[in-house]
Amino acid sequence: MTDGIPLLGDLAVKAYETALLKGRFDDEEIATALGADTTAVEEIRKSLQDLHLLSPSAPGRPVVPLDPEVAEAELVTPLEVEIGRRRREIGRIHEELRSLAADYRARPNGSPADVPITVLDDVEEVRREIDRARYGCTQERMSLQSGGGRPPELLEADREHTLELLRRGVRVRTLYQHTARTSLATRTYVQEISRRGAEVRTVDELSERLIIYDRRIAFIPKERTGRQPPGAAVITEPTVVGYLARTFESVWQIGRPFEMDQQTAEYPQVAEEVRHSIIRLMALGLKDEVIARRLGMATRTCRRHISAVMEEMGAVSRFQAGLIIGRENRENGDVGR
Repeated sequence: MTDGIPLLGDLAVKAYETALLKGRFDDEEIATALGADTTAVEEIRKSLQDLHLLSPSAPGRPVVPLDPEVAEAELVTPLEVEIGRRRREIGRIHEELRSLAADYRARPNGSPADVPITVLDDVEEVRREIDRARYGCTQERMSLQSGGGRPPELLEADREHTLELLRRGVRVRTLYQHTARTSLATRTYVQEISRRGAEVRTVDELSERLIIYDRRIAFIPKERTGRQPPGAAVITEPTVVGYLARTFESVWQIGRPFEMDQQTAEYPQVAEEVRHSIIRLMALGLKDEVIARRLGMATRTCRRHISAVMEEMGAVSRFQAGLIIGRENRENGDVGR
């Protein structure tokens, strides 16, 4: 059986049961009894023989059903031997490589994970440290993913890493911005990992990206200064990591579940939260580009939202919209918030 796919289909099971009743497996007899195509029955016979459920074909000798328990032993024993060999090989790898770990950590530059806070400029070194933290993760991964939908190539890489964690029983929680819901690639990714047990929510605004493994090591990206991926700070200081984990939890509590079957029902509330965020950021006098970046959307999309808000207010300029928003805030007691 591979990935939950049965060894035998329904027709093959019926063919075997019919052969038991007849005492032999004759292709034409089985095909007639089941009302099936002879070619299909021939393929079924070969499959049953591969599984040692039928005797081999030989001139002058009928093909007869064989004991499934004997077949099971014949098929499983070589696999168990191979599994044992693989386990011994895994044990040898662990033993030999772990014996070098102390030497690696004692090297002059040390390991970033052994220093409370280390800033890495080399992106490849950051990836190695993230891989190392993921391999050692046994309890939970928490992550904030700002900026709306993510590129398909990044999602594909993260998909494999996330499914690996889920297979090991690690709890996976991820927060995106509401605008990620408009990305087809992100929705497809979320749908798959959610089916495997991951938990995903969205909020209107996230300030930065963050990854925490087992509440013991955190990664915060450096400020991006160009098109190249930035480096990151690797944090293992318990007080700081604990603070970051509590920050994640506080945002998680107000997030909306990113569930595919609830997308339509959630959309009005999500759209309203995005609208309120735009109004709040407009009231701060921020430029369109800054608002777009804060909400994880394209500047052009953000300007369409701003135009809709201004039209709804009856404002003909950003200045007039600011006055209206300020007046409404004073009336609602929201000044200074």
